[in-house]
Amino acid sequence: MNPSTHAALYGPWQPAKPVRKERPAVVVLAGLLWAVTALSVSWVGGLACIALLWTAAAGDAPGGLFLLLLLIPAGAGALTALARTSRLRAMDAATRTLLLGAVACPVPTALAVWLWFLAG
Repeated sequence: MNPSTHAALYGPWQPAKPVRKERPAVVVLAGLLWAVTALSVSWVGGLACIALLWTAAAGDAPGGLFLLLLLIPAGAGALTALARTSRLRAMDAATRTLLLGAVACPVPTALAVWLWFLAG
């Protein structure tokens, strides 16, 4: 191949940008946040399903339990919409996961802790 052909087709040669390595502390912290979030959501969802089953067995109206269960997919949809914004898509994967975990963690965790003390 003629050396000037590459420059004519693709422009002058430029070295690729170095790939930035993930920081292990950010990855571990993001994993911990998402583990706490997953445990909290499973606790609240499981407790709501048990209460819904008991309410249905007693023949009472389920009331606000359906709304509590609908908050889980609504929260997941809100996090998905946030993750698809252009500012978050431009971030590193570990930083984006940490930020989404920090946004997702407080509400289900606080609700799970409140329900734990309420049940106890």
